Amino acid sequence: MISLRQGPFDPWKEIEAYQDIAFGHKGTFGATASFVGTMRNFNEGDRVCRMNLEHYPGMTEKHLEQIVAEARRRWDMLDALVIHRVGTIAPDEPIVLVAVWSVHRGAAFDACRYVMEELKSRAPFWKKELLAGGGDRWVEANTNGYQQF
Repeated sequence: MISLRQGPFDPWKEIEAYQDIAFGHKGTFGATASFVGTMRNFNEGDRVCRMNLEHYPGMTEKHLEQIVAEARRRWDMLDALVIHRVGTIAPDEPIVLVAVWSVHRGAAFDACRYVMEELKSRAPFWKKELLAGGGDRWVEANTNGYQQF
């Protein structure tokens, strides 16, 4: 399921609620991998008060659906949930939730990471940070989540 949200959400309640709907019977999956991205109050050495996250309605959902479909083709996953905030976001609020269910942990971990990294690099979202010292700026690039340690 793909969902874009204007307001705050609790990722852990969303996982539990979706899991109850999608897998009503206990024991039908062996692994759940999840990623929650929250807004931080700093970026590029500046304090950030809030962020406005814009998207292209219709197109953004299609991109996210395509990314999840690609993950389904690559890994043995049972289901996925992607929730992404749009609009005004404050520090410490969740921005994105990606959860993947599978029979085994390897597929769940790999598919979850793939969906998150592809979302960050391909989905049409635009971030404008409002700085504590006044002014604002567009975020031009996301960090590479595939970097090695």
